[in-house]
Amino acid sequence: MVTKGVSHIAVGVRDMDKSLRFYRDLLGFQVVRDEVQKTKGTVLPAVYKDPHEERRVVTLYWKKGKDEAFLVLSEHNDRPVSGEAIKLDQIGIHHFAFWVQDLPQVCEELKAKGADFVVPPTVTKTADGNFNSAFLRDPDGILVQLDELVA
Repeated sequence: MVTKGVSHIAVGVRDMDKSLRFYRDLLGFQVVRDEVQKTKGTVLPAVYKDPHEERRVVTLYWKKGKDEAFLVLSEHNDRPVSGEAIKLDQIGIHHFAFWVQDLPQVCEELKAKGADFVVPPTVTKTADGNFNSAFLRDPDGILVQLDELVA
């Protein structure tokens, strides 16, 4: 079997409104679906740590089209959720990254909107050109990396 690409990234969030302000308003994702789903009687309990009756699910695209990856945010309000975001030296998915154009400008715009960068824009010289990247945190502390390759 050979994979074709990323289907989606799913992120559990504590506060959907705060997360939407980050992913939609700061990073520019477009909400295409926002719904409350019943979870009882579905396959979801098989992949939950704790049982839940329902969840709010928001699907966001940065570019909608066939085989384009998308982002899913899910929030469970029926009972408290557990867990903390992890760091780069821990087991599990510790960050995800998005390509941007003109990283320094993007970072300035995001800072003006209140984004807090953990690592400011840095440049690493590679055989393909300058690899520029920066890290910020979403409202739940999950690391989000912004990247740009400049030939």
